[in-house]
Amino acid sequence: MREIRVDPLSGHKVIIAGERSERPNGEPRCDEPAPIDVELDPFAEGHEDRTPAEVYASRPGGGAPDSPGWTVRVVPNLYPALDPESKAPAPDANVDLFCARAAKGAHEVIVNAPDPVLSLADLPVRSVEEAMEVWRERMRHHYGQESCRYVQLIVNERREGGASLEHTHAQLYALDFVPADVARERERYGAYAARTMGRDLLEDLLAEEVRRGERIVAVDEEAVLIAPYASRLPFQLMLAPRKPRMGFEDDGPLGAKLLHEGLSRYKRHFGSSPPLNLWVRTAPSGADRFCWRIDVVPRLTHLAGLELSTGLSLNIVAPEHAARVLREA
Repeated sequence: MREIRVDPLSGHKVIIAGERSERPNGEPRCDEPAPIDVELDPFAEGHEDRTPAEVYASRPGGGAPDSPGWTVRVVPNLYPALDPESKAPAPDANVDLFCARAAKGAHEVIVNAPDPVLSLADLPVRSVEEAMEVWRERMRHHYGQESCRYVQLIVNERREGGASLEHTHAQLYALDFVPADVARERERYGAYAARTMGRDLLEDLLAEEVRRGERIVAVDEEAVLIAPYASRLPFQLMLAPRKPRMGFEDDGPLGAKLLHEGLSRYKRHFGSSPPLNLWVRTAPSGADRFCWRIDVVPRLTHLAGLELSTGLSLNIVAPEHAARVLREA
């Protein structure tokens, strides 16, 4: 199979070249990571004094802030990319060529559980649901601020996925602008609704995927899990609610059980949880039509010259094959 596919949600083009996985050393692999050294883990329960003071925590049994007894804990990032007090730089003499602005916003770390594990897949389903409930609560909090235009929540797992600390955690970025890729998706949702007399792009996409079945990995009462038609990297997954809702921060099902199942299928297929990036795509400011989703991208291959020079992705595992393998896992 050699095809150039267009992602219906983002418009990104992807080359699907499944036979390239048959090259020497071409089959994606995943090595077993070393366990976390709890004594060096600043996110472990009992090490609350090793992080900035918490701004939010789930404490079912009560207790004082910055003490043990939490199930999910939120702290400011120790090395923030964004700062609400960031000062604007002096304007450059040639603003047409060199334009900069203050990096205002918030950058938080959400410790998903006190358990010293590397992946959400290593937690009980209930712990994943509790973590996602806090993701939602913090997104809702920041969207309540007048300056916030978009909230991006991400999870990086393992060093290869960009995690500087191994203990499972999420990061939240509250931005005062809508990133270009997100704005592009907002426009595609609006354009699709205009062409189809108000229909929802992701809802129609999921209905067609379920009808065809070849890229479906799993379905439950809350959500659908698929290998996207134009997956940018091998074994990419997308989770979306069965009933469309614009914002992840809105009330309604989270899809925690199905997300945990998808991550567990990775673990069973590869023998361990792979390095990965996970993010929540929610409705940006100004959207009239949108539906939230969660994207999961294992980091089993490296970005190379084509991707870096063009932004064009080259996927060596066809999503239909990935879905079949994960259904069987």
